[in-house]
Order: sequence, then C-alpha cells, then structure tokens
Amino acid sequence: MKENYQHHFLFHRQNFYLVIAGVVLMLLGFLVMNVPVNPDPNVYDAENLYGFRATVLAPFLVLLGLGVQIVAILYHPKSR
Repeated sequence: MKENYQHHFLFHRQNFYLVIAGVVLMLLGFLVMNVPVNPDPNVYDAENLYGFRATVLAPFLVLLGLGVQIVAILYHPKSR
C-alpha cells in the first residue's frame, strides 16, 4: 500500500536569505574585530586595541548577526 506523502520544506526562501544575512553580519563583525597587529613588540597601540571599532562596533555586529539568525529561525512567511 503506497501512501501519498506531500513533501515540504520547513524553511522558505526568505528564511534562507535571513540566515545568509546573519552569517554575513557575524563574519563582518569578526573581521572588524580583527585588529592589525604591529610587528614591533615594543610599540603598544592602545587605540587599535581599545578603540570604538574593536570594543563596540564589532561585538554589536556579531550580536546583530545572532539576532538575525534567531529571526530567521522563527520567521514564518505568509502562505500564498
């Protein structure tokens, strides 16, 4: 006896776009967090280590990307 099974995806196209956007935001945050290191060990550059970019902007981008991931999982588009 063969049963008729209707296969459907749990996520829609919009969900995958949101997942990709979240991953891009997190990667951008980690790239911004990557501070250039001075090759001279005797020079201490506090502005690069403790500046706005490394301490505020980069973690904000990573957390924003994680928030977009949560929205991507919970988002349910209206059915047609």
